[in-house]
Order: sequence, then C-alpha cells, then structure tokens
Amino acid sequence: MEAATAADLPSLQRFARHLERDLDAVTAGLSQPWNSGVVEGHVNRIKMLKRQMFGRAGFELLRKRVLLYS
Repeated sequence: MEAATAADLPSLQRFARHLERDLDAVTAGLSQPWNSGVVEGHVNRIKMLKRQMFGRAGFELLRKRVLLYS
C-alpha cells in the first residue's frame, strides 16, 4: 500500500487511498474462510435469464424460468 501510494501513477494512488479508507473490510474479506460465491452465482444466473427475456414477456414467464432452473 505504501509503494502504491508513493508511485507516480495517479490511478494506483487513488486505488490505494480507497483501500485504506475501508481497510477493516478489505482485511476481513481477505482473511475470512467464507465467501459469497454461491449467492453471486445465483444472482448471475438470474441476471442472465432476465437479459434473455428482455422484451419478450412479463414477470410471470421470468418467474417460471427462474423457478424451473432452481
């Protein structure tokens, strides 16, 4: 973090400053044994279904497709 802050790259300096601003959350995210990968997978699947259904039908068909693949 110190090297990134001292670097001559403004975008890298900005990234390091934002990491330092929320250092507790970054540390917890890197040190905890659990993750939200399963939840993110479900969210990604639902978003993909929603993109496929765009402009085709209403909420009821989307709901059936989401429940069908659960």
